Amino acid sequence: MRQGEAPPDAKWTGPSHAGVKAPEPIVIADPTVRFASTARRLSKLADGHPMEAWLYFMATLAQAQHTVATTLAPAVALNQVDVARAVEARLPPLAADGHRRDASWRDGLALLLDSIDGREWPPAVQEAIELLRSSDAATLEKLADAFLRGGLGHADAGVTVFVVAALQVYFSGSAARLAASDLRLLEERSLCPCCGSPSVSGLITATGITPGTRYLYCSLCSTAWNHVRAVCVTCGGTRKLSVQGIEDDAGVVKAETCGECHTYTKLLYQLKDTQVDPYADDLASLGLDLLVAEAGFARHAPNPLLLVGDGEAVAE
Repeated sequence: MRQGEAPPDAKWTGPSHAGVKAPEPIVIADPTVRFASTARRLSKLADGHPMEAWLYFMATLAQAQHTVATTLAPAVALNQVDVARAVEARLPPLAADGHRRDASWRDGLALLLDSIDGREWPPAVQEAIELLRSSDAATLEKLADAFLRGGLGHADAGVTVFVVAALQVYFSGSAARLAASDLRLLEERSLCPCCGSPSVSGLITATGITPGTRYLYCSLCSTAWNHVRAVCVTCGGTRKLSVQGIEDDAGVVKAETCGECHTYTKLLYQLKDTQVDPYADDLASLGLDLLVAEAGFARHAPNPLLLVGDGEAVAE
């Protein structure tokens, strides 16, 4: 995963006169809430959905993440000096592809597997669980490195969803130990200022001091950061942007497409549904991804929980 190059010198450079409120540039997630919210939303969205079985599986996985986040809470506390040094060096302090992980993430993986086991999952899921349980520490670390550095092989795809889920809990817990005020938005605004990972989706707020603000949500550490609307997340272009949606649906999730770089990103509208979740609603709107892809647009970054496919193995 690429890292940003240069953070801005200040937290906000917009208007400062009386009556104009600036959005918080960075919001650190609470891991004791984040995964439970995603699990509840997935369970709600799964009911009657064409991919109902798969979404229920993902809801179960998110609930297992919540169990790990609230009981074991795997994480690492970064030294304040190291955080300041990283920000000064124009790097995210919890850089996904450079951070030295604490062994507690593997304990989190073991608890996650225990939490999700015991149900009648398809053979492929059970095989993946047993394979991970029988793997030694070196193998698990190798799988984690391969995912975080973009070198995951097809042969490892079956176990990736569980490794990713465990890493999300670990990085979210680690990010929660940082103060947003110590971080800075990166010059490459499409990347998380905390861990340098790409976003999974963008949420347009309907509440707070600055409704209508777009926040991108990190695919790994759950941090949210402000990104200007009507600007392409991938290339920064503004001339050929268009918002696409599925005809006659509720309009909660749409795709912002860019005719300059031919990529798209998801937009989630809180005004249309106050319970919208940047992670759950992204997974439940795969139909929109397919339609936009057929129109010739590539997603700006993949959802890491989808690297194993589209859920057919679970849904069958």
